[in-house]
Amino acid sequence: MNLHVQHVLQWMSKTNDKIQANKEYLTSLDQAIGDGDHGINMARGFQEVMTKTEASQYDTVSDLLKDVAMTLLSKVGGASGPLYGTAFLKMSMAVKGHTSVDQPAFTKGVEDALNGILQRGKATVGDKTMIDVWNPILSLLKENESVNAEQLEDAAKHAMESTKDVMAKKGRAAYLKERSIGHLDPGSVSSYYLFSSLAEVMKEGE
Repeated sequence: MNLHVQHVLQWMSKTNDKIQANKEYLTSLDQAIGDGDHGINMARGFQEVMTKTEASQYDTVSDLLKDVAMTLLSKVGGASGPLYGTAFLKMSMAVKGHTSVDQPAFTKGVEDALNGILQRGKATVGDKTMIDVWNPILSLLKENESVNAEQLEDAAKHAMESTKDVMAKKGRAAYLKERSIGHLDPGSVSSYYLFSSLAEVMKEGE
Protein backbone atom coordinates (compact mmCIF):
# COMPACT_ATOMS: atom_id res chain seq x y z
CA MET A 1 0.00 0.00 0.00
CA ASN A 2 1.32 3.37 -1.03
CA LEU A 3 -1.37 5.99 -1.49
CA HIS A 4 -0.73 9.23 -3.36
CA VAL A 5 -3.22 12.05 -3.97
CA GLN A 6 -4.37 10.43 -7.24
CA HIS A 7 -5.15 7.15 -5.47
CA VAL A 8 -7.23 8.91 -2.81
CA LEU A 9 -9.14 10.82 -5.52
CA GLN A 10 -9.91 7.46 -7.17
CA TRP A 11 -10.90 6.05 -3.77
CA MET A 12 -13.42 8.84 -3.21
CA SER A 13 -14.73 8.54 -6.78
CA LYS A 14 -15.31 4.78 -6.48
CA THR A 15 -16.96 5.25 -3.07
CA ASN A 16 -19.27 7.87 -4.55
CA ASP A 17 -20.15 5.54 -7.45
CA LYS A 18 -21.07 2.72 -5.05
CA ILE A 19 -23.13 5.00 -2.80
CA GLN A 20 -25.02 6.58 -5.72
CA ALA A 21 -25.72 3.13 -7.22
CA ASN A 22 -26.94 1.80 -3.85
CA LYS A 23 -28.69 4.91 -2.53
CA GLU A 24 -32.13 3.26 -2.49
CA TYR A 25 -30.71 0.10 -0.91
CA LEU A 26 -29.08 2.10 1.91
CA THR A 27 -32.36 3.97 2.38
CA SER A 28 -34.34 0.71 2.60
CA LEU A 29 -31.91 -0.65 5.22
CA ASP A 30 -32.27 2.56 7.23
CA GLN A 31 -36.06 2.54 6.89
CA ALA A 32 -36.07 -0.88 8.55
CA ILE A 33 -34.11 0.12 11.66
CA GLY A 34 -33.27 3.83 11.52
CA ASP A 35 -34.41 7.26 10.33
CA GLY A 36 -34.62 6.21 6.67
CA ASP A 37 -32.27 8.96 5.45
CA HIS A 38 -28.85 7.26 5.34
CA GLY A 39 -28.86 6.66 1.58
CA ILE A 40 -30.03 10.17 0.72
CA ASN A 41 -27.59 11.83 3.13
CA MET A 42 -24.57 9.78 2.05
CA ALA A 43 -25.37 10.21 -1.66
CA ARG A 44 -25.67 13.98 -1.25
CA GLY A 45 -22.49 14.17 0.84
CA PHE A 46 -20.27 12.16 -1.49
CA GLN A 47 -21.60 13.95 -4.55
CA GLU A 48 -20.53 17.19 -2.86
CA VAL A 49 -17.14 15.60 -2.11
CA MET A 50 -16.70 14.92 -5.84
CA THR A 51 -17.73 18.46 -6.77
CA LYS A 52 -15.25 19.93 -4.27
CA THR A 53 -12.28 17.65 -4.97
CA GLU A 54 -12.63 17.71 -8.77
CA ALA A 55 -12.46 21.53 -8.69
CA SER A 56 -9.39 21.60 -6.42
CA GLN A 57 -5.66 20.88 -6.64
CA TYR A 58 -3.90 18.97 -3.87
CA ASP A 59 -0.24 18.64 -3.00
CA THR A 60 -0.79 16.22 -0.12
CA VAL A 61 -3.14 13.39 0.84
CA SER A 62 -3.69 15.19 4.15
CA ASP A 63 -5.10 18.31 2.44
CA LEU A 64 -7.37 16.18 0.27
CA LEU A 65 -8.71 14.19 3.22
CA LYS A 66 -9.31 17.43 5.12
CA ASP A 67 -11.50 18.73 2.28
CA VAL A 68 -13.40 15.43 2.24
CA ALA A 69 -13.94 15.78 6.00
CA MET A 70 -15.13 19.38 5.91
CA THR A 71 -17.47 18.68 2.99
CA LEU A 72 -19.08 15.72 4.76
CA LEU A 73 -19.37 17.67 8.03
CA SER A 74 -21.15 20.55 6.30
CA LYS A 75 -23.26 18.71 3.70
CA VAL A 76 -24.40 15.43 5.28
CA GLY A 77 -27.34 15.47 7.66
CA GLY A 78 -28.20 13.06 10.44
CA ALA A 79 -25.53 11.18 12.38
CA SER A 80 -23.55 10.19 9.28
CA GLY A 81 -22.05 13.61 8.53
CA PRO A 82 -20.44 14.19 11.93
CA LEU A 83 -19.22 10.56 12.14
CA TYR A 84 -17.74 10.26 8.65
CA GLY A 85 -16.52 13.85 8.75
CA THR A 86 -14.74 13.26 12.05
CA ALA A 87 -13.21 10.03 10.70
CA PHE A 88 -11.71 11.75 7.65
CA LEU A 89 -10.56 14.75 9.69
CA LYS A 90 -8.68 12.51 12.14
CA MET A 91 -7.24 10.53 9.22
CA SER A 92 -6.10 13.76 7.58
CA MET A 93 -4.29 14.85 10.74
CA ALA A 94 -2.66 11.43 11.17
CA VAL A 95 -1.07 11.44 7.69
CA LYS A 96 0.06 15.10 7.76
CA GLY A 97 3.63 15.47 6.55
CA HIS A 98 3.60 12.25 4.49
CA THR A 99 4.22 12.72 0.77
CA SER A 100 2.67 9.30 0.21
CA VAL A 101 0.76 7.15 2.67
CA ASP A 102 2.21 3.70 3.33
CA GLN A 103 0.49 1.02 5.40
CA PRO A 104 1.88 2.13 8.81
CA ALA A 105 0.71 5.71 8.16
CA PHE A 106 -2.66 4.51 6.90
CA THR A 107 -3.05 2.23 9.93
CA LYS A 108 -2.46 5.23 12.20
CA GLY A 109 -5.04 7.14 10.14
CA VAL A 110 -7.66 4.41 10.53
CA GLU A 111 -6.90 4.11 14.26
CA ASP A 112 -7.32 7.85 14.83
CA ALA A 113 -10.45 7.85 12.66
CA LEU A 114 -11.97 4.98 14.65
CA ASN A 115 -11.16 6.72 17.93
CA GLY A 116 -12.88 9.84 16.59
CA ILE A 117 -15.97 7.82 15.67
CA LEU A 118 -15.99 6.13 19.09
CA GLN A 119 -15.71 9.47 20.87
CA ARG A 120 -18.34 11.24 18.80
CA GLY A 121 -20.81 8.37 18.46
CA LYS A 122 -20.50 7.10 22.04
CA ALA A 123 -20.89 3.56 20.69
CA THR A 124 -18.57 0.58 21.02
CA VAL A 125 -17.77 -2.65 19.17
CA GLY A 126 -20.84 -4.91 18.93
CA ASP A 127 -23.42 -2.11 19.16
CA LYS A 128 -24.40 -2.65 15.48
CA THR A 129 -22.88 0.53 14.05
CA MET A 130 -20.21 1.48 11.50
CA ILE A 131 -17.65 0.75 14.24
CA ASP A 132 -18.26 -2.96 13.59
CA VAL A 133 -16.59 -2.53 10.19
CA TRP A 134 -13.90 0.02 11.10
CA ASN A 135 -12.62 -1.99 14.07
CA PRO A 136 -11.94 -5.26 12.16
CA ILE A 137 -10.24 -3.26 9.39
CA LEU A 138 -7.93 -1.69 11.97
CA SER A 139 -7.20 -5.15 13.41
CA LEU A 140 -6.38 -6.47 9.93
CA LEU A 141 -3.96 -3.59 9.28
CA LYS A 142 -2.28 -3.96 12.66
CA GLU A 143 -1.89 -7.73 12.46
CA ASN A 144 -0.48 -7.92 8.90
CA GLU A 145 2.60 -6.09 7.70
CA SER A 146 1.36 -6.00 4.12
CA VAL A 147 -2.40 -6.09 3.54
CA ASN A 148 -3.51 -6.73 -0.04
CA ALA A 149 -6.71 -5.77 -1.83
CA GLU A 150 -8.37 -9.18 -1.40
CA GLN A 151 -7.75 -9.25 2.35
CA LEU A 152 -9.20 -5.76 2.75
CA GLU A 153 -12.30 -6.56 0.69
CA ASP A 154 -12.91 -9.87 2.51
CA ALA A 155 -12.46 -8.35 5.97
CA ALA A 156 -14.80 -5.45 5.22
CA LYS A 157 -17.46 -7.70 3.70
CA HIS A 158 -17.35 -10.22 6.54
CA ALA A 159 -17.53 -7.41 9.13
CA MET A 160 -20.52 -5.82 7.40
CA GLU A 161 -22.39 -9.13 7.13
CA SER A 162 -21.78 -9.90 10.80
CA THR A 163 -23.92 -6.90 11.85
CA LYS A 164 -27.05 -8.69 10.61
CA ASP A 165 -27.22 -11.07 13.57
CA VAL A 166 -26.48 -8.45 16.22
CA MET A 167 -29.02 -6.58 18.34
CA ALA A 168 -28.60 -2.81 18.05
CA LYS A 169 -27.58 -0.96 21.20
CA LYS A 170 -27.05 2.53 19.78
CA GLY A 171 -29.01 4.98 17.66
CA ARG A 172 -32.62 4.73 16.64
CA ALA A 173 -32.22 1.00 15.89
CA ALA A 174 -31.67 0.39 19.63
CA TYR A 175 -35.36 1.19 20.27
CA LEU A 176 -36.29 -1.91 18.24
CA LYS A 177 -34.25 -4.16 20.54
CA GLU A 178 -34.63 -7.81 19.33
CA ARG A 179 -36.45 -6.64 16.17
CA SER A 180 -33.22 -5.05 14.96
CA ILE A 181 -31.73 -8.56 14.60
CA GLY A 182 -31.85 -9.81 11.02
CA HIS A 183 -31.13 -6.39 9.47
CA LEU A 184 -27.76 -5.12 8.26
CA ASP A 185 -26.62 -1.88 9.85
CA PRO A 186 -26.74 0.89 7.18
CA GLY A 187 -23.58 2.60 8.49
CA SER A 188 -21.72 -0.70 8.29
CA VAL A 189 -22.84 -1.13 4.69
CA SER A 190 -21.68 2.36 3.66
CA SER A 191 -18.39 1.71 5.51
CA TYR A 192 -18.07 -1.52 3.52
CA TYR A 193 -18.49 0.48 0.29
CA LEU A 194 -15.71 2.79 1.47
CA PHE A 195 -13.18 0.03 2.17
CA SER A 196 -14.27 -2.07 -0.81
CA SER A 197 -13.57 0.96 -3.02
CA LEU A 198 -10.11 1.31 -1.49
CA ALA A 199 -9.50 -2.40 -2.20
CA GLU A 200 -10.37 -1.76 -5.88
CA VAL A 201 -7.86 1.12 -6.05
CA MET A 202 -5.20 -1.11 -4.47
CA LYS A 203 -5.96 -3.92 -6.91
CA GLU A 204 -5.55 -1.60 -9.88
CA GLY A 205 -2.17 -0.53 -8.50
CA GLU A 206 -0.84 -4.05 -7.88
